[in-house]
Amino acid sequence: MTFEAWVVVSVLMFCLALLISTKISADLILFGGLALLIISGIVPTGLALEGFSNEGMLTVAALYVVAAGLKETGAIQFVVQKVMGNASTVRSSQLRIMSPVMIMSAFFNNTPIVASFIPALEKWSRRTGIPVSKVLIPLSYAAILGGTCTLIGTSTNLILNGLLIEEASTRSLGLFEPALVGIPCAIAGFFYLLMVGDKLLPNRNSSIDTFQNTREYTIEMIVEESSSLISKSIEEAGLRNLQSLFLAEIIRDNRSIPAVAPHEKLKGGDRLVFIGMVDSIIDVQQIQGLKLATDQVFKLDSPRRERVLVEAVVSASNPILGRTIREAGFRDRYNAVVLAVSRSGERLSKKIGDVKLSSGDTLLLEAHPKFLNQYRNSNDFYLMSSIEDSAPTTYEGAFLSVSVLIGMVVLAGSGILSMLQASFLAASIMIGLKCTRYSQALESIDWRVLIAIGSSLGLGSALESTGAAVVFAEGILGLAASNPMFALILTYLCTWLLTEMITNNAAAVLVFPIALSIALEMGVDFMPFAIIIIMGASASFSTPIGYQTNLMIYGPGGYRYSDYLKIGVPLNLIVGMIAVSLTPLIWEF
Repeated sequence: MTFEAWVVVSVLMFCLALLISTKISADLILFGGLALLIISGIVPTGLALEGFSNEGMLTVAALYVVAAGLKETGAIQFVVQKVMGNASTVRSSQLRIMSPVMIMSAFFNNTPIVASFIPALEKWSRRTGIPVSKVLIPLSYAAILGGTCTLIGTSTNLILNGLLIEEASTRSLGLFEPALVGIPCAIAGFFYLLMVGDKLLPNRNSSIDTFQNTREYTIEMIVEESSSLISKSIEEAGLRNLQSLFLAEIIRDNRSIPAVAPHEKLKGGDRLVFIGMVDSIIDVQQIQGLKLATDQVFKLDSPRRERVLVEAVVSASNPILGRTIREAGFRDRYNAVVLAVSRSGERLSKKIGDVKLSSGDTLLLEAHPKFLNQYRNSNDFYLMSSIEDSAPTTYEGAFLSVSVLIGMVVLAGSGILSMLQASFLAASIMIGLKCTRYSQALESIDWRVLIAIGSSLGLGSALESTGAAVVFAEGILGLAASNPMFALILTYLCTWLLTEMITNNAAAVLVFPIALSIALEMGVDFMPFAIIIIMGASASFSTPIGYQTNLMIYGPGGYRYSDYLKIGVPLNLIVGMIAVSLTPLIWEF
C-alpha cells in the first residue's frame, strides 16, 4: 500500500478505537478523523467532502422532514398505538415492533420506515416506562433483515442488480429471488433478537427524564362517543400502569368511581381524571379516542398544531388572584388555556374552570409560541418555560401524510423516481400541504446524524481513492485459491467487514468486480457470489456506521459503539452461516 493508504487506515483505526472505548459522540469522532485527512492533504478536499453531497445522506435529511409530517399529523402515533397495543414487557414490545417492520421493509425502503417510527417509539417509551434502547436496535435490525428478502427492499439490492444487468456474462435477479436466503436469515435473526435482546441491549433511555421536578398535575380527559376505547377495560385500553401517571377516578353520569379497577369498562362520555408529571400529561393527550375535558382549547385563535405547552407560576401581583379561571376570563386575557394546575402537591378535585388561582400555583398552559415572549417579563407570572416537543396531536391531515408516504414509496419502488427525488418531492409536499411547518421541519432534522453519515462516507471515499480498500479486498479474496466454497465464505467476510467500515452500497460495488473475476477464473457461476454480496452488504449489525438506519437510532437510543458489537457480531455470524450454507444449495456453482 502507498503511504497515503497507510495514513487513511491509521486514522480510521484510531476513529474506531475512540468509538469503541469512549463516550465521545460518533459525529464528532468521524468528522474529526475526516478533518485530519483534509488538513494533512492526504485526501483532496473535494473528494473528502463528497459524502456531504451523497444521495444517501441527502435522502436521510429529506426523510426526517417526511417523518416530521407523519408525527405532527399524528399518523405515526396512531400506527404505533395499534402496533404496540398494551405491550408491557420488553420481549412483547420487541415482538410487536419487529414483526410488522420486517414485513414492511421487504416491500418499502427501510430507511423511511425507521425514520418514521423513531419519534413515535420515543413517546411510547416515555408513556410505558420501557426503555427505548430496548426497541430501537431491534427496529433497525428488523428493517435491515426484512430488506434482504426482496429486490426492492434496500438500495443495495437494486445497485447490485444494476451491476448484474450491465455485466453481459450474468443475469439479473428476480423480485423475490433474494427471499430464498433472506427469509431464513430474517427468521433466524427475529428469534435471536427475541431471545437475547432484553439481556444484551442496554437499559438506557436518552428521551426519558429522571423527573427531578416532582410537580404533579391533575387533568381531565373525556372518552369520545365515537372512541375505539368504548367497551374496553382500563387494562385493555392501555390506561393502567402508565409511566408517572395514574387514573385517579372516573366520573360517569355525575357520580365518581374512585380507585378504578383494571377490569372497569369504559363508556362514551366518561370523564377520566389523571394525576401525573408533565411529560405524562402530554402523552395522555395523544391517546386517540380521548379529548380534553375543557373545550377552551378549540376557541384559541391559532391552529392547535402550532401551539406549545408552557409552565407558568402565578405571581403575587397577578390581577386575577382569588378568582376562578372561568370568572377571570383567562383565555381572553392571555390567549392561552389552562389545562392543569399544580399547587404544592395538593390535589385539586374541582373542574379546571372552577379553580381559584393562588400565588405560587403552577399552570400548565396551551398557548401560541408568542405567549412566552409576550409575558416573559410580565409581573403576572414569576417563571415561565416552554415544554420541548409538546405540540398537541390533532390527527388532522393524518390520512394525507400517510398518502404522501405511500406515494413516495411507490414512486421510488417502481423506479419512476430515484429515492432521493421521491423523498425530496414528499418532503416538499408535506411542507406545502402544511402537514408540517417549515420551522418544525428544520428542527426535526438530526444534523448530528447527517454529519456522522457524511463523515463516514468521506472516510470510505478515502479508503477507496488511496487503494487501501482494494488491497484489503484482494488480500482476503486472494486466499481462496481454487476452492469456490472457501471463496464464497471469504466474499461474505470481506463484504461484511467493508460494510462496517465504509457503507453497504460502497462495499457491494467494491467487492463485485473482484468476486466476478474470481468466479470467472474458477469457471463457476457468479450468481452464488452475487447473493452473498447482497447478504454481506445488507447485514450490517456490528457498528452504527455501516448502515444508515443504525446511525439514525444511535442518539435517540442513547447507544454506545460497544452496544452494537455486543448484540450485532453474533447476529452477523448467524446470518453469515445461514447465507453461506444455503446459497450454494439453491444457486449451484
